Parts: sequence; C-alpha cells; structure tokens
Amino acid sequence: MASERPFKIPESVLVVIYTPALDVLLINRADAANFWQSVTGSKDELAEDLRDTAVREVFEETGIDCAQGTALHDMLKDWGLQNIYEIYPRWQHRYAPGVTRNTEHVFGLCVPGGTPVTLNPREHTGYRWLPWREAADACFSPSNAEAILLLPQFAQ
Repeated sequence: MASERPFKIPESVLVVIYTPALDVLLINRADAANFWQSVTGSKDELAEDLRDTAVREVFEETGIDCAQGTALHDMLKDWGLQNIYEIYPRWQHRYAPGVTRNTEHVFGLCVPGGTPVTLNPREHTGYRWLPWREAADACFSPSNAEAILLLPQFAQ
C-alpha cells in the first residue's frame, strides 16, 4: 500500500546562489515551463533549522555542497529577510486544507565562478548563470526577483 505524501510545511527558504562577479544561478522548474528561479524549498520537519533546510535544498537541487565541513559552508549567509506570500493556486494542493500563505526565508550563497551544477531532473530542466540584473528580470517570482536586486548590498 502506497503511503500518502505529507502536506508541505508552509515555511521555506530561497537561496540566491551567486559568484563574486555577481552572476546568479537560475534553475528552470520541471513542473512549469519557463519558471526560472533560485533554489527554493520547504522544511522537511517543523523543527528543522532553516540553515539546514537551505543546505539540503541547495544540494538536492544543484549538487552544490555547502554542508558543515565543506569549503562553502561559511559562504552561506542568512540575509535576515522574510517574504510572506500567497501560495500559487497550481501548487495549493501540496499544502493542508486552509493553508494559503507561505513564509520564505532568504539566504545567499557565494560560490566560485565555474562551480559545477548538477540538477535533479525531477525538479529542474535547465540552469543558467546571468548577471544579477538580468537574473532578476528572468525570475517568475516577484520575491525572488526582489532578493536578487538586493544582492549587491548583501554581497559586500
């Protein structure tokens, strides 16, 4: 007997991955053509630390490892920003009945230029590195675009 998937927790991370030259990694969602975005993902458990969520999602979606003990661990920064937004109707079924809003916590991860990316094909179909302003323009999510536009101040 197949077990039902649990509802998603309406608390997530957005991780803007960028290089010292302020080129930003965007990934294209597999379930929505031309939905370019930064790494995003919900907590797996209510008690999961947001930094742990960010580390897990970055690795699952891009293959970039920023876990404790890696060279990139200290490059993952909590920007101290939150976005609360209405969950898109196309993904509402993933949440418990009555849950209509998600709280997103914004992180940044600076990686060396040329960092290899390995996508999870179930989640994303392509990736590209763009200068930060072009990346903001390419995002389908307004909160993602706003985070990228703040990159120059957080990258200092």
